[in-house]
Amino acid sequence: MYFVESYSTAILLCVVTMIGWGSWANTLKLSPPEWSFPLYYWDYALGLVLTALVFGFTFGSTGAEGRAFLPDLAQASPGAIGGAVVGGIVFNLSNLLIVAATAIAGMSVAFPIAVGLALVIGVIVNYIGVPEGNPYLIFGGTLLVVVALLLNARAYAKLPTDATVSKGKGVGLAVVSGVLMGFFYRFVADAMITDFANPEAGQITPYSAMFIFTLGVLASSFVFNYYFMRQPLDGAPVTYGDYFSRGTPRVHMIGLAGGAIWCTAMEFNLVAAGTAGPAISYGLGQGATMIAAFWGVVVWKEFAAARRGTNGLLMGMFAFFIAGLVMIVAAKA
Repeated sequence: MYFVESYSTAILLCVVTMIGWGSWANTLKLSPPEWSFPLYYWDYALGLVLTALVFGFTFGSTGAEGRAFLPDLAQASPGAIGGAVVGGIVFNLSNLLIVAATAIAGMSVAFPIAVGLALVIGVIVNYIGVPEGNPYLIFGGTLLVVVALLLNARAYAKLPTDATVSKGKGVGLAVVSGVLMGFFYRFVADAMITDFANPEAGQITPYSAMFIFTLGVLASSFVFNYYFMRQPLDGAPVTYGDYFSRGTPRVHMIGLAGGAIWCTAMEFNLVAAGTAGPAISYGLGQGATMIAAFWGVVVWKEFAAARRGTNGLLMGMFAFFIAGLVMIVAAKA
């Protein structure tokens, strides 16, 4: 299987993760208004599984070292399989809840709370699991990224909003989403091998872990996403029949692309974790919020109607974000 031994290459893969995790939602924006999020999500989940399979049969089955994709799946222990599946289920619920929180409370409230919690919890949990890197730089960099998230929240707060919207329920959903998102990565990392060149028996490679993870996402969607189909946050309920009768090839491809982008980012992050360590990998990856903010500022012009002072907040956000990333990267340089 393919893996990296160079720290600089691992950091590059983490940057790809950051870009992918911060960009996949653009495909949701490209979907037509009548194609509701629960319908989009089925294509997104399928895109995850298909992309994980492609990685498994290519990068996961290349090279003389490590263990190839299919033999690795065949020898996987129930504990390793269960950990990756649970990681997929926890991630899926978190991912759907942050969408619900954003719909109720708005991105200015939901996203910083959820991602900020996920970042702090995830870095702490993954560092405890595998204590690699300088903790002062890791947690100092994490703190700077959290400051950037708060500035991001303040900038969003300057956008015109509907004052009648109750945000209490949205805040609660965002908190739950953030806690779940902070833990999902640890389940997957615990299922993985620690020595990529000489894999331990029973544990699984990043490629097998990702494939099993995506199966957990797809399977749990028949529970979680079905609920949102029947109880939509916006618009009328939809059915499985709507997915087949209303979806065009272009619409389905958009959702599949969203899943492919997120899966590629996660795959690279798991591969990078073997060299960079899970805490650094996860911490850098969760900087995706700033990438999403960049898309919102530059492409979607989300701040065009914001009040005076927003540009200064945005500049401060990006400055703290970059400084935090530099500290996290330096933690093991």
